[in-house]
Amino acid sequence: MLKTLRARGLSDTSLKEIALALMVLDHIHYFFSFTGAVPEWFSMLGRVSAPLFLFCTAEGFAHTHDRRTYLLRLWGMGAGMGLVQFVIGVGLGRRADGFYPMNGILRDLTVACLLWQGIDWLRQRRLGRALALVGGVGVLWPAVSLALVAALPPAGQLPLYFLSWTVLPNWAFSTDGGVWFILGGVLLYALRGRRKIQVLAWAAWAFWIDMGSVSYLLRMGGGISLGQAMLLSYQWMEVFAAPLMLLYNGQRGAGHKQLFYWFYPAHVYGLYAVSCAWILFRG
Repeated sequence: MLKTLRARGLSDTSLKEIALALMVLDHIHYFFSFTGAVPEWFSMLGRVSAPLFLFCTAEGFAHTHDRRTYLLRLWGMGAGMGLVQFVIGVGLGRRADGFYPMNGILRDLTVACLLWQGIDWLRQRRLGRALALVGGVGVLWPAVSLALVAALPPAGQLPLYFLSWTVLPNWAFSTDGGVWFILGGVLLYALRGRRKIQVLAWAAWAFWIDMGSVSYLLRMGGGISLGQAMLLSYQWMEVFAAPLMLLYNGQRGAGHKQLFYWFYPAHVYGLYAVSCAWILFRG
């Protein structure tokens, strides 16, 4: 079976279906871990999901015939979820225990797409456009926002958070995986066409970054072992997405484009609503 899988490979749709299933497990743990009934391995398996979506988005962005529509779709849905996040964050609809969803991967992917466009402009020697885009999205806006957050009182920060969570996605504090996840996406895109090097370089990057939190636990954890630290801080398990990336066959597959776009917000807010009802009715 493994030999057949290697021969046929996995299409873009197949990779997204795997990522979607693992994402659901991860989010079940995310929304219901407070019950004590959801095993931690749900979230461990879920570490593979985001890298697969990042990989598939890089491939989709490279192959789409209409990058503007592709980007606007990601941006629009990310902004919509950011608006909901902001409304809940200021207190409207927050769960009784104070928790609310901070799912922002669509904003990660939006920022990544903008940086990928900058990479392509650099390859085309359109340096002015490339530097303006990469500098503005990757450096200037995050730096300005961080400076303003440091200078403004909490009430004055609200417009900044609103902008960052909606119309101006910002890796500094409005995305899900943050700058390291996005830079991993830059690596994936820059090395497209050399699959083994691309995936191995990404895996090495992700493991190196994620082991930072493991190292911190070892320093601060009161004598815990490396194995214990790696089980407590298991973001490094995202490297298990690498074998699946290597199996990608370059084919789109069945597509199901609308499913992948709409399922994400639908299941996030569906699970959140159920978790709110759980607390409300079970106390």
